[in-house]
Amino acid sequence: MATAATTSKDAGQGVQDLLEGLQQNEKSALDAMKRFVDTVNDAFPDISEGGPRQQIIDAAFKMTEQVVDASNRLATNLVDVAQNAIEGITKSES
Repeated sequence: MATAATTSKDAGQGVQDLLEGLQQNEKSALDAMKRFVDTVNDAFPDISEGGPRQQIIDAAFKMTEQVVDASNRLATNLVDVAQNAIEGITKSES
């Protein structure tokens, strides 16, 4: 049977792995956004402020922001669930 200390240590490593995964996801999202903006810049000349090119780029940034925010909310919820589970295990072993 796992002890509270072992469970806490395992959970701490799990949280660290989750945070590192989030950082990698955010970096990947930013890299994808950069590639997208480069593609749009190549396909559409910069004609005017607020034109179709700018609208496409703005929409892509908004979409990326929403995806990253959703990922961060999910991670926060997972950490909360893990923390509650650890607290329950710790209390039951006391």
